[in-house]
Amino acid sequence: MAFELLTGMLRNPRFIVRHNWPAWLAMLAAMYFLPAHALLGSEADRRVLIRDVTQIQGVRDNQLVGYGLVVGLSRTGDTQQTFFTVQTLANSLQRMGVQIAPGTVVVKNVAAVFVTASLPAFSRPGMKVDVTVSSVGDAKSIEGGVLLMTALRAANGEIYAEAQGPLVIGGYSEGASGNLKSVNHPTVGRIAEGGIVERDAAVDLSRFSIVSLLLLNSDFTAARDIADAINKEFGKTVAAALDSRRIDVNVADSGASSVPILISRVQNLSITFHSPAKVVVNERTGTIVMGGDVKLSPVSVIHGSLTIDVQTAHVIVQPSPLTNGKPETVTETKLTVNDAPAQSIQLEEGANVDELIKGLHAIGATSHDIIAILQAIKAAGGLQADLEVI
Repeated sequence: MAFELLTGMLRNPRFIVRHNWPAWLAMLAAMYFLPAHALLGSEADRRVLIRDVTQIQGVRDNQLVGYGLVVGLSRTGDTQQTFFTVQTLANSLQRMGVQIAPGTVVVKNVAAVFVTASLPAFSRPGMKVDVTVSSVGDAKSIEGGVLLMTALRAANGEIYAEAQGPLVIGGYSEGASGNLKSVNHPTVGRIAEGGIVERDAAVDLSRFSIVSLLLLNSDFTAARDIADAINKEFGKTVAAALDSRRIDVNVADSGASSVPILISRVQNLSITFHSPAKVVVNERTGTIVMGGDVKLSPVSVIHGSLTIDVQTAHVIVQPSPLTNGKPETVTETKLTVNDAPAQSIQLEEGANVDELIKGLHAIGATSHDIIAILQAIKAAGGLQADLEVI
């Protein structure tokens, strides 16, 4: 491509006369002989918007929780042993003018539940939010139930929303007398838009003199790049990286007409994102996730398989016909050992984890074997990345 561009320009006499063509020749020659990764960039680096890697300090969701009752169950609610359910029902009826003695109530179509929700930023009264309902007692299922009006409170104890409505369950539980079949969790339900915001939780952005951007993942390089991109956009120093996670933008120095316009302008800028060299493994599921340009030092891995199988059997030995002995029970133990030959793989300098995993799969290693091998390589100093086990 560079050669075709160069020859096209040199064939044009006007270009040769009007331009410093030796300088153009040197530049295009350098471009032509540059390696591909210098022109295209590293595969581990990519452009991302600032909005995708940061959040605004003070602009966040808030967790809400409440305690209430689910009614209308088909004899799958809490039993009499869950005494607080009966007390809650009695208190609810008392507020409606019905006086009952909690000790005399036997109701199986009621369940005590906790109700949780997330209050989005800039929530206004009248907005609707989704709520999750979870059984507190020993109810078998809350399928088909209806949540009675429940106040949802924030950490400060103030009521910010009210929730009510029919539940949607993602599972079921059927059977009796020990023959029970359950799918997912029939004691957890959800009400889409079941909560209504009652209190204004919006943040007043007009009072912000400093807009603080918080990186989702701590990185000094990313913080510096964000500050540089903002300063370049405004043509002066209005942003500064305070540490590996926080970047402050001065509202007055930016000259923006309002804080929302400033935030919008900043969030739509882009930076070069450097993927961290990190490997995350989940021992419970055998999942392995790799990020960034993870490299390995020269390493050899030897993997063998030793299987020991112990089988125990109880054998009844009959006595001799000439004796008056009784049959005896004798325990026989059978031990089987299978030791498969060790298999090995060898990786050269600059190999990545993907090549290692492919090699381990080729020799028959399982996901849990691979996790143990990665941990051993990290302990030996052969893994040039952060290894996180969850």
